[in-house]
Amino acid sequence: MKIYLKIWRQKDNLSKGSFKDYTVEDVNKDMSFLEMLDTLNLKLVKQGERPVEFDHDCREGICGQCGVMINGIAHGPLKNTTTCQLHMRSFKDGDTIYVEPFKAEAFPIVRDLKVDRSSLDRIITSGGFVSVDTGQAPEANSIPITYEEAEAAFDAAACIGCGACVASCKNSSAALFTGAKITHLELLPQGQKETHKRVAEMVEQMEKEGFGHCSNTEACQVECPENISVLNIARMNFEYNKSKLLVKK
Repeated sequence: MKIYLKIWRQKDNLSKGSFKDYTVEDVNKDMSFLEMLDTLNLKLVKQGERPVEFDHDCREGICGQCGVMINGIAHGPLKNTTTCQLHMRSFKDGDTIYVEPFKAEAFPIVRDLKVDRSSLDRIITSGGFVSVDTGQAPEANSIPITYEEAEAAFDAAACIGCGACVASCKNSSAALFTGAKITHLELLPQGQKETHKRVAEMVEQMEKEGFGHCSNTEACQVECPENISVLNIARMNFEYNKSKLLVKK
């Protein structure tokens, strides 16, 4: 396969970026998208040019570091698929592919396709934990929780923090990410003690980071590689309003 690329190149957050044209020949259809970028970078290094910088780590769809916009879609054309698990068989010989970083005020560009997503880490740090007494851990089966609650908590915990929800939202909202983290702990017995404090602090930190409000288009769920449900946003809003009412009392 022969692929034509238009890749966003930007030296740093203060510099002006633009699309640059590249051609990658002999692309194997079984290559992952990142392996195709590796092939391009090898070519650029041999030519004495600066390689394209992009985030990646596990390349197994687990860590959430590899997200880029591919033809205007977070992670590319396949539903519930991370960029590293997207393969070149999803494209055709001679295709032109636009590759951009996730763009949001709260995701400043570091260089090229690499962005700083530490704002998501700060949301978790603000309240995404539980305080428990140290000592002998209780027997797991003795904790009263239904199968349905356990599955719902697990589904919310599946969020890998890639930021696709932010990139796909016209308001750059992190409501799906924050809602998933809040729901995960709110459904478990260990998280009940700090529910009201947690939701207030995490939502307020989300707003401090410069994320926009939920646009209600549900594009976040559509482009989320883990198919995190927008019902987590509804739960977050419910718990946040409840926490404010309890504080006023």
